[in-house]
Amino acid sequence: MIGNCAIAQELNCQVSVVSTQVQGTDNKRIFDNLQKQVFEFINNTKWTKDNFSVSERIDCSILINIVEKLSTDQFKATIQVQCRRPIFKSSYNSPLLNYSDQNFVFKYIEFQAFEFNTNTYTSELTQVLAYYVYVFLAYDYDSFSSLGGSEYWQKAQQVVTNAQTSQETGWKAFETNKNRYWLVENFLNPAFTPIRETIYAFHRKGLDIMIDKPDEGRAAILESFNGLKEVHRIRPSSYNMQLFFNAKADEVINIFSQGTGAEKQQVVETLNLIDPANTTKYSKINGSN
Repeated sequence: MIGNCAIAQELNCQVSVVSTQVQGTDNKRIFDNLQKQVFEFINNTKWTKDNFSVSERIDCSILINIVEKLSTDQFKATIQVQCRRPIFKSSYNSPLLNYSDQNFVFKYIEFQAFEFNTNTYTSELTQVLAYYVYVFLAYDYDSFSSLGGSEYWQKAQQVVTNAQTSQETGWKAFETNKNRYWLVENFLNPAFTPIRETIYAFHRKGLDIMIDKPDEGRAAILESFNGLKEVHRIRPSSYNMQLFFNAKADEVINIFSQGTGAEKQQVVETLNLIDPANTTKYSKINGSN
């Protein structure tokens, strides 16, 4: 069982519950309490063995948009999750994950204590929240040390395994190739290791030295994309590659708009190969509209 603590732990998570699509004055109170309980569950739980100072907490956000009230205590929603990483010697936070999960049906009884156990399925609500907490941790740790997030990808996978008994969608391999199951399964597959290595090199060898050595930082980021070419060759248009560029595409454009002509040509060619969905966006690197 994961224990709760009275003070914030690893995460600095902003939580919003939006219920504009659901009518009724009673609902507003329920959803206000839901927002408070989600906030406390995420921010007041000790999720790792490590000690975090206040400044080291992982900056993230969760937006739960209630789409429909299915019964007295059951709700259909979407959940938008984002996490960011601070960049050394700057006030800039670099996006690691920006994803909207459309499959979120859960039960919520007002004021009922949230329970989560790493060894069993407890409830859809806490299972989904814990899953994304571990994903936040995995991304963050991967960005600070090469493959440093493995423990948390494995913990997220355990959450998925426990949730195989769930009646709700989002957890099972056969449903689609783009869900909670495949996000974790892929990142623990050696074929996708280059994406995780790119997450490390992009941030630690690239962005973290940009203030002092912008040319070296850009070169390191460009070099890191070579691994993504290999992933694209083996698994073109993979879900995990799409998630990477959902978070990083605009940032990459900003970085390489300041590059040399040769860098611009090389990075645009690479990006158009490995992330064809954003080809129009990448033309901005060369100053095109």
